[in-house]
Amino acid sequence: MSVTLKITDLHVSVGETPILKGVNLTMRQGEIHALMGPNGSGKSTLAYTLAGHPKYEVTSGSIELDGRDIGELDPCERARLGMFLAFQYPVTIPGVKVADFLRHAVTNVRNPGRKEGEDLMPMKEFRQEVRQTMTELNIDHEFARRYLNDGFSGGEKKRMEILQLAMLKPKFAILDETDSGLDSDAVRVVSEGLAKLSGPQMGVLIITHHRKLLEYNIPQYTHVMLAGRIVETGDATLAQELYTNGYAGIRERHPAEAAEEKTTNPAPVGAAG
Repeated sequence: MSVTLKITDLHVSVGETPILKGVNLTMRQGEIHALMGPNGSGKSTLAYTLAGHPKYEVTSGSIELDGRDIGELDPCERARLGMFLAFQYPVTIPGVKVADFLRHAVTNVRNPGRKEGEDLMPMKEFRQEVRQTMTELNIDHEFARRYLNDGFSGGEKKRMEILQLAMLKPKFAILDETDSGLDSDAVRVVSEGLAKLSGPQMGVLIITHHRKLLEYNIPQYTHVMLAGRIVETGDATLAQELYTNGYAGIRERHPAEAAEEKTTNPAPVGAAG
């Protein structure tokens, strides 16, 4: 039976500012969902809240993974349960090699009971797996010797996240505008990589404004956010409508949220939406 990620009447604030105002969303392993909406509608806030970022305070509602409320769990515990977030702007960690980072991450995610100081995944086993995975994703093996995101181009940073995704094998992957700022070739590489990894064991939530990412990863469900709420859900044709016509029609169909959008800016500092 597939695992379910269920978000119920979720309200989230940053400081005194309410951002999400009653989000409802259910995902199952094997499903691809797209989340779209104007800048400042709350998309990135939802992504960071699901991952457990401490800046985002859940004031009411719940997040359940396979029937377990994960609202009080820290990001590490959520990762061990199968949650993965691909950042819009991945951080750089000079001095930490990609291979070392991945070996520690894989060990901790696959062995949730592991304590600090216990052995890592055997080096021979890890090298075999990471090399095979990089070959399948058309990533040069030398990539593993570089420092994490240090001097990486935008496309290389996104390849790094696709490699993490492949190695960690999460139950649910949230991609927060992972195509932001990339040229067409880089978007294609990321799109194809994600398409290779998608399958019955992983649910995917794609937050995007880019047509190409959804051409390679056609969503069964498209959700539209406005003023901190999901106001419409449809299939891939809804995403196509938004690409073609923008959000004018959405605002006309939801005048209360459109009016609220004009009077408040739900995007906290540092979030794109």
